[in-house]
Amino acid sequence: MTVEIFRDVLAWSTIINMGLLLFWLLWLKLFHNFVYLVHGKWFKLSEEKFDSIHYTGMLFFKMGIFLFNLVPYLALRIVI
Repeated sequence: MTVEIFRDVLAWSTIINMGLLLFWLLWLKLFHNFVYLVHGKWFKLSEEKFDSIHYTGMLFFKMGIFLFNLVPYLALRIVI
């Protein structure tokens, strides 16, 4: 695998993961009550705890995208 291919993989991975994060955010914002009701049947969570869990998950997902996709991509763009 050449560096250019690896750089392209990182770029597309960043784009796809950011799209998934945006989908997660929009789904939670537009259908909050539905998602809460579905998860409420599985787990006994207050609405505040439910929101906290989801937004913390989004934070870790975003940090993972930045650390494992975007930063290596930018480093390869700078070096090569």
